[in-house]
Amino acid sequence: MAPFPNLICDALLISDTIEFLKLRGGRASAISVVGAVMKINVREAALARTLAEGLAEKDARLAILNDDVVLVTNDDGDIDLRTADFVVIDLETTGAKAPPCKVTEVGAYRVSGGKICGEYHSLVNPETPIPPFISSLTGIDDSMVADAPAFRDISDELLTFIGDSVLVAHNAHFDVSFLNCEIGQVYVDYRLGNSQLCTVQLSRHLLPDIENHKLMTVARHFAIALENHHRASDDARATAEIFINLLGDLQELGINDLASARKLGGRRRKWKTA
Repeated sequence: MAPFPNLICDALLISDTIEFLKLRGGRASAISVVGAVMKINVREAALARTLAEGLAEKDARLAILNDDVVLVTNDDGDIDLRTADFVVIDLETTGAKAPPCKVTEVGAYRVSGGKICGEYHSLVNPETPIPPFISSLTGIDDSMVADAPAFRDISDELLTFIGDSVLVAHNAHFDVSFLNCEIGQVYVDYRLGNSQLCTVQLSRHLLPDIENHKLMTVARHFAIALENHHRASDDARATAEIFINLLGDLQELGINDLASARKLGGRRRKWKTA
């Protein structure tokens, strides 16, 4: 079994199995999967099924149906933005790239029904020195995290808090990349499988006329207070309030499903020339 239901496995056998099934319309006999992926020549369907069950147990994207292996599709694009649960997250880190950089603080807020209804916060001991430049930017130094838990010590409660919600962040690629790097060191070969939305991308298309789309600028546009910028809890709270406003803008445009919101956020804006 996967260690958490919102984690998916990137182990080579799992990845190869998923690619094999995609090429065959999402379903193939266990015998053919075991032969092609595991390189084991098996003629007995029962034995092949047993071997394939070992793959399916590691990742919820795989299932066994009779003597076949089936790719379970999760059409998250149908998620209704009006009723979905979201977790808005922000991280502070020792640098810009993971690895080698590590998380020093996590802030997260749950948004449901257009309101903030839960929060999670923790300093994190990166078990490596925090560069002076980063400390001057965030205010987090080695002394502040000396007695804080390492990421592995908070990973389970954070994964539980996130659950099956849609993950939201201001520059989601950055935050999710760091989360996956840290999670992968706790649960080897696993990463988050949650759907995602990025408030930077959404604001670029919903707020085309503001000066830029940095967190502070977007917060100012919505008259949202952001006193301790570059601290995870404060930035996550501001992002959550921004996201609630952006959800309202999406609904005014008639955009109520995740697929349409992602399509809007991923579309390059065509700039007008003078």
